[in-house]
Amino acid sequence: MPANDTPPSDSPPKDQRPRLSWVNWILLGALLVGLYAWQTYASNREAHPLISYSAFYALVTEAKIETLTIRGQSATGRLKVPETVEGRAVANFRTMIPAVPEPELFSSLRKEGVKIVVESEAQPVMLQVLIAALPWVVIIGVWFLLSRNAMKMLSRGGPFGGLLKQRSHRFERDSSVEVKFEDVAGLKAAKQDLREIVDFLRDPASFQRLGGKVPRGVLLVGPPGTGKTLLARAVAGESGVPFFSMSGSEFIELFVGMGASRVRELFAEARKVAPAIIFIDEIDAVGRARGTGLGGGHDEREQTLNQLLSEMDGFSRNDLTIVIAATNRPDVLDSALLRPGRFDRRVVVDRPECAARLSILGVHAKGKPIAEDVDLKDVAQNTPGFSGADLANLVNEAALSATRRGADAIESVDFAAAQDKIVLGDARETRLDRVEKRRVAIHESGHAVVAYFTPDTEPVRRVTIIPRGMALGTTQQTPGDDKHIQSQPELQAKLRVLMGGYAAEILVYGQPSSGAENDLRQATEIAYRMVAQFGMSDKIGPVFYEHRAEHPFLGQRLATDSGISDLTVHAIERETRSLLAAAVEDARALLGKHRRRFDALVELLLVRETLDRGELEKALGSTSLVAAYA
Repeated sequence: MPANDTPPSDSPPKDQRPRLSWVNWILLGALLVGLYAWQTYASNREAHPLISYSAFYALVTEAKIETLTIRGQSATGRLKVPETVEGRAVANFRTMIPAVPEPELFSSLRKEGVKIVVESEAQPVMLQVLIAALPWVVIIGVWFLLSRNAMKMLSRGGPFGGLLKQRSHRFERDSSVEVKFEDVAGLKAAKQDLREIVDFLRDPASFQRLGGKVPRGVLLVGPPGTGKTLLARAVAGESGVPFFSMSGSEFIELFVGMGASRVRELFAEARKVAPAIIFIDEIDAVGRARGTGLGGGHDEREQTLNQLLSEMDGFSRNDLTIVIAATNRPDVLDSALLRPGRFDRRVVVDRPECAARLSILGVHAKGKPIAEDVDLKDVAQNTPGFSGADLANLVNEAALSATRRGADAIESVDFAAAQDKIVLGDARETRLDRVEKRRVAIHESGHAVVAYFTPDTEPVRRVTIIPRGMALGTTQQTPGDDKHIQSQPELQAKLRVLMGGYAAEILVYGQPSSGAENDLRQATEIAYRMVAQFGMSDKIGPVFYEHRAEHPFLGQRLATDSGISDLTVHAIERETRSLLAAAVEDARALLGKHRRRFDALVELLLVRETLDRGELEKALGSTSLVAAYA
């Protein structure tokens, strides 16, 4: 037999033999203690049969008891001579005595010379020992468990290695990411920029033929809900290369140095399977500017950012690893992160235009029963400023509205209800009394009449006096085509419409109410910007004054010292008041000119509560309105 061979053995190897863990030891100890307690209880029950108090008292009066041990209300004793008690042969006994024993009982016991032993109700010694030792057993067990987990973490590579691993989510081709560019409606320019990256990863030689280099990093910038993460998923579905995704907040941990280690691990995993894509969502959580003292900056976050900067453009930079990041706050990012060589390309993912909104609505309406009276183009025109997520929510809320009505298809009323729910909120349960309802009808009729008879303004789409959210009533206008620039006449018309409700209350009641608060806020903001920022005041001139700025923590609009003199501030305020006063006077003049139509519209709103575009056009062209709709 060779020297290296060993004879076979029936016993398993030493490291494969079953071992008892500390949990098994604790369970075994508890079982032994339980068996001991049960055996003690059973033996005591068998050695001292229970007798009634009446039989016990008879034994005392007959002087048959030799010793008696009292513990609380429990008493055990021994008879001088064994005899039959209650049909049983008894030598030792146990019984229960009253909490307040009879005086004659102890007198009889002392008279008959019974040896009495009184013990406290303290728990057994073994139980006291277990209770005293239990906290130490728990502490030692927890320490042992944490020690074993720490050893496992150390065995995985480096201190706290287990906490540094498995944070990034890796998606392979044809696995969990099935989104393609064709599934992303709109965003043509953004998709074109990202398509170049996908093409480069598929065929790098075609881009390198003329010496071109693909951007090492792409920063997706845009408001929340505009599709930044969806675009990144589409890149994963189109590229066919490994795709790693991680949120910026996942890099930040309690322990210093862990975020930097996590960055190193993420890029190391990506380089192993390059070409690959790394997607970092909400990068502003880790990439905020250093040294500003804002946003919770500390050494751990800055170390993580420094490691990210090194990985994106360091000595070991791999050109086949592309970083895509998303944020809605590019203004707070560190300048070193935004320089060419790290994020070479910035892709703006803005809110969709009307045509893009129509495409997005078509995507989300696909497969849903849409009624014939629904015009998605009209819905798209009436939802300016909606993001892709808002439009998806709109279609979903419309479907829920149709479900609540028990309808078989989603109708236009469902889309209107969904838009009201998203923009204004749910209908309030509080009902207005007769006086308040008339004042709200007057206020909203003032908006509607001024908007209807004012040129350069958006047409009125609907008026309602049903309270929703924080609004007691609403006058909605149809924006039509998307506008990126507003002229001075258009802004003045907007001021006139906003002040229409205020002017209507003054016209009817002689004084305004608190219901015009939101209108005044919006009108004041527009008038201030016209004077101080848009150059639409002859007295102030074509200058830009940023007299107010957002508070960095509270988000409030506060006055700041930006080099504006007090005289200029007062001049801006006078011009702002002048614009608002002119808007009120113009609105009052229009309401006075069309007073009969205004009064008729008020009465109609009190009857119908909600009027759409067709009813408004018919109402403002006729004076016998209530009779026509009653």
